[in-house]
Amino acid sequence: MFLDKISRLRDDNLVRIINDRQSPQGARIRFRDREYLNFSSNDYLGFANHPLIVARARQALEEFGFGAGASRLLGGGSRLHNKIEKRVAGFKKTDSALVFNSGYAANTGIIPAIADDATALFSDELNHASIIDGCRLSQSRTHVYRHKDMSHLEDLLRQNNTIRKIIITDSIFSMEGDIAPVRDLCNLCKAYDALLYLDDAHATGVIGEGRGVLAHFRIEPEPWIFQMGTFSKALGSFGAFLAGSADVIEWVRNSARSFMFSTALPACVIAASGAALELVENTPGMLDKLWENRQKAADGIRGIGYDIMGSETPIIPVATGTIENTMRISGHLFAKGIYAAAIRPPTVKQPRIRISVTAAHTDEDIGRLIDTLKEAA
Repeated sequence: MFLDKISRLRDDNLVRIINDRQSPQGARIRFRDREYLNFSSNDYLGFANHPLIVARARQALEEFGFGAGASRLLGGGSRLHNKIEKRVAGFKKTDSALVFNSGYAANTGIIPAIADDATALFSDELNHASIIDGCRLSQSRTHVYRHKDMSHLEDLLRQNNTIRKIIITDSIFSMEGDIAPVRDLCNLCKAYDALLYLDDAHATGVIGEGRGVLAHFRIEPEPWIFQMGTFSKALGSFGAFLAGSADVIEWVRNSARSFMFSTALPACVIAASGAALELVENTPGMLDKLWENRQKAADGIRGIGYDIMGSETPIIPVATGTIENTMRISGHLFAKGIYAAAIRPPTVKQPRIRISVTAAHTDEDIGRLIDTLKEAA
């Protein structure tokens, strides 16, 4: 049964493989004793191997050991967990915050906790898989609106008379690299008495001076806005969080199954996340460098004739047309020592090479990427 399924995947060029690194995460990585330029990482600020983060993790490891031993509700958390939640709340300008084990665990735990059979969910069609699964687990009626199409969303809201409405969107879309129209979404929430759930995973540390999409649009947090974010991308650590009003956080703490029934993150991971927040707040030059690199890469890739599919951020999708062409270009890059993943269905409808630029890349790195893409064309 499964051999037949795998065979069909191979026939359609859709088999995925795992490349295991022999090096730390960074702009340069090693596979099978060869070095590659890495354009497939979400480590946007180059923090994953930062000396401060490593030092804080090592210090916490020595103080608390590694395994947490239990869920936080059973006593598995440390004082560092409480400390970082207060820090996240300050960072996101909310009353309170709650740490989750991953972005996936956050979305599949929070959305069912805040939605019920008297709730209608309105979800962007290109939202992350974890949002889609969170909506399914909630058992609420989910209405999918066309990507960033505010007219379509408003039509759906107008036609719906459910007691509670929640609009759910990625802030930065992970495969498109564009930004949700959050100001327009806020206006629709006010007009139709809806709540707004933002997945800030790829926005935290990247836009709004690192504080995320609300800061990017200069929107103050409100009790009806939920901000989910992760430590695992620009912050170079691991885990996720929900930031919001005190009553929302208390409710989610008592009802989100992925929080209640998961062993707590190790204290050394929490320490690493705390160090990353310090770096974001105290080293704005890293964010400036990220956006300088993003502009050079985007301009260069467009300049050699590629369509970057409306990217506005360091995520730069390169349109490739067909699955076969996607695999050819990705293979050419890999043969030339550049690692850039081929993204194919069912992850996306339209195949592409997903380029992810970081602050750790040099001008020479970006130039080499552009020259190699030009060869592949």
